[in-house]
Formats: sequence, C-alpha cells, structure tokens
Amino acid sequence: MRVIVTGGAGFIGSHIVEQLLAAGHEPHVIDNLSTGVRRNLPENVPLHEVDVRNPAAVQSVFDAVRPQAVTHQAAQMSVSLSVREPYFDAEVNVMGLLSVLQAADRTGVERFVFASSGGVLYGDVYDPAPETHPADPVSPYGISKWVGERYLKFYSQQSQMTCVALRYSNVFGPRQNPHGEAGVVAIFCQRLLRGESATINGDGNYIRDYVYVTDVAAANVNALTRPAIEPFRPYNVGTGVPINTNQIGAAIHFECQRLVGDRQQVPELGRGPARAGDLRSNLIDSSRATQDWGWRPRVDFATGLRQTVEWFHADAAENVY
Repeated sequence: MRVIVTGGAGFIGSHIVEQLLAAGHEPHVIDNLSTGVRRNLPENVPLHEVDVRNPAAVQSVFDAVRPQAVTHQAAQMSVSLSVREPYFDAEVNVMGLLSVLQAADRTGVERFVFASSGGVLYGDVYDPAPETHPADPVSPYGISKWVGERYLKFYSQQSQMTCVALRYSNVFGPRQNPHGEAGVVAIFCQRLLRGESATINGDGNYIRDYVYVTDVAAANVNALTRPAIEPFRPYNVGTGVPINTNQIGAAIHFECQRLVGDRQQVPELGRGPARAGDLRSNLIDSSRATQDWGWRPRVDFATGLRQTVEWFHADAAENVY
C-alpha cells in the first residue's frame, strides 16, 4: 500500500515510516523540515520538501504519488505557543489539514488517519477518559485538533474516504525534537545531559499520560490497515497511567546521572512559573483500540524513559539537533 506520511521526517512520523516499511508498505513523506530532519528517514524513502499550508504543492505530490492512504502528522504541537499565537496555530493545524484532506479527496485516497490529541481534547480529567467523554479543549491547540476532527467527519460523509482520528496522550521517545517548546522529556534529557539546568513549571503536580513513540506508530499502522468499523471513528492512544512532572524530572535526572557517572554532576532541576493553558490532569482510556485492533501499549514508562535518555546521550556526540 502506498502511504503518504505528512511530517514523516519528524519525531512520530519517522517511527511510523519505519513500521510501515517493516510491514511491507510503501511510504512517501511530505515534510517542510522545519522540525523534522532528513537523517530520520531511511535513504530509500522519498521525501517531498513541501509545506502543508501550500495546497498547490501538496496537490502536486498527491498527483505524482497517487497514495491509497494518508497519515497526517504535520502539526504545530506546542500548547503554550498556540496560546501566544493562535492564528499561526490555526494556520498550520486547521488550514494545513484542509490542504491535505482536499488533495486526498481529489486523488481517491481510501483511508485518512489524523494525529489528534487526547492530551488536550478532554480538558481536566482525573480518571481515564474514553472517546465518548465530551470534548472541552481550553487552548487554541486543543481547539484546532477538535476542529480537525470535525473536518474529518465531514469528509468521511462526503467522500469515499474512511477517516480515523488518533487521540494521542503525551508521546515521548527517541528523536523527539528538544528545541522550542517540545515535550518535557526531550527538553529535560537534552539540557541535563549537557550540564544545563532545566525548569519545572509551577508546582510540578501536573498529571499526564505518557505513551512511548513506537506504540503510537503501531496504532497508526493499525488505523491505516484494519477494516473500518464506521466512516469516522476516533481512538485514544495512551496508557491511562498517571505520572506528574515532578516524577518525570526525578526519573530523568536519575537516568542522566547514571549515564554520565562520575564524569560530571547533573544539575538539579529548577522551578519556574506555571504556564498558561496547561491542564492540571489528563488521562485517557484506550480500551477501544484494544477491543477493535488488539492494540495496547507494549513499552512501560520506565523502560521507555531509559531508552529515550540513552538515545539522547548517544545522539549528543553526533549533534543531530
């Protein structure tokens, strides 16, 4: 199956590409390389250096590739940036999605998978929320993901495409870009391994559901290949296990110190002000994916964190980021 992966040179997208190749599919990547890097991709994977906000350029790629399926990972991913720059967030996450949806519709794509966010759609929840939980996004980022799902539902009703929204919890793992305002795991790993201080925002008691990137990639392969149950169907992709930022910081500090040993002292974590738009607690229930596909998270948090810190440690010498 020919699959276009938007954002495929990035963190999650490149892991999806790897799993598609392993399953015998033919991935093609659209990425403007604003955060992704070419070296994340195997050399034999075609890369089209295109911005999803350019409908004509996107359509040209679709006309050339003629994909049967799409997984749309290209996005603006920072909640705090979306609060400061809601127009930019909507430009990338709404208009960029529409550009890709329109091209997919025009070229007869059969399956469209969208990277949504269970980490922001449900608002503050203290028990794992199922897909039936009312949407209550409080940030422009969450609003753009909710709008995106409504567009997917529209296209599933007006075209031949079946559409799937994957509502990720907090994804972490190797290749996550630590620049800007990326995930806390990537930022803490890079800074502490460099001997630089890192900051916990607010009181650090912000509860999140962390899921490892290879499990997220596996969910995408399922969403692309398993029979559709209905024209549009959302799936949560997470663990339901609560972990707060203080625990994350302590665990990363321990793993970093373990790796550097006596050669250097890893700095202690600092404290900073709370960030606008951050939820106090968010957990999601992924039992629908288990029921429909047999998907479940395979990598527990401790194992995934150890592998992630080791990757950043090995990667530092190569100056990938």
